[in-house]
Amino acid sequence: MSIQRQIGRTSGTKVKRAMGVQAALEWAFRVEQAQLELPPPKDVTEEGFGFGLEYVLLQRAMLGCKVDGGQHKMGSYTHPDAEVIAATVAGMPQSLGGIRMAIQVAELARAGMTPDWMPGVVPRCVPMNTKQNQHGERATTVVVGTERVKTRGKWRTVEVLACPVTWRPHPEQIASARRGYEDWWQALDWVRGGLLAGGMLREVEITAAMPKVRPWR
Repeated sequence: MSIQRQIGRTSGTKVKRAMGVQAALEWAFRVEQAQLELPPPKDVTEEGFGFGLEYVLLQRAMLGCKVDGGQHKMGSYTHPDAEVIAATVAGMPQSLGGIRMAIQVAELARAGMTPDWMPGVVPRCVPMNTKQNQHGERATTVVVGTERVKTRGKWRTVEVLACPVTWRPHPEQIASARRGYEDWWQALDWVRGGLLAGGMLREVEITAAMPKVRPWR
C-alpha cells in the first residue's frame, strides 16, 4: 500500500499521516525521491548557468557521500508534501551549516541513516609502533636517556628505554563525531520548526518525535 493510500478520509475530512521529522525526511527523500533545489553559489549571477550536477557531486564528495545513479524520478509523481519538506531543507541557514548541512540532511535521509557518532567506542592506550619477531608482536621502544648503575661492584652506563603510546581512536575523533551528530540534530530541529510554522503540509503532520539529543549518554 502506498503512502498516499494510507492517508484516508473520515467523514469527508482528510486524516493526516503523523510522522516525526526524521521519518518525514526519509519518506520525502527516500520514498518520494524529492530533490534538493539548492540556491546558486554567491559568485554566480542570475544570467549565468547556476550550479550544475558537478557542484552537488563536489559537496557530496566533501561529505563522504556515495553517488547513487538513477535517483531522479523522471516523469513520475512526487508528493507535494515531500517537495515542501525538500524546499524547507534547502533553506537551511548558514548558522546551522547552510548548503553543506542541507545536503548532509538530505543524503542521510535518502540512505535511511543517522550520522556516525561512534557508538560504544572507547579510547585505548596503545603503542605507537610495534614490531614482529620470533616471540610475537612487541611494542617498539626508544632511548630516552641514560643512567649510571652499579652492578657487581662496577659502575655502568645503561640506556633508559620507553614505549611511546597514543590513544586510538583519539578522544578528539570521538568528540568531533559527536559534535557532528549534535549539529545534525540541531538542523533537524530547525526543519521541524520550519515545517510546523509554515503550515504548508496537507497530508503529513509533523509530530514532536525527535532522535535522541545525545544518544551516547
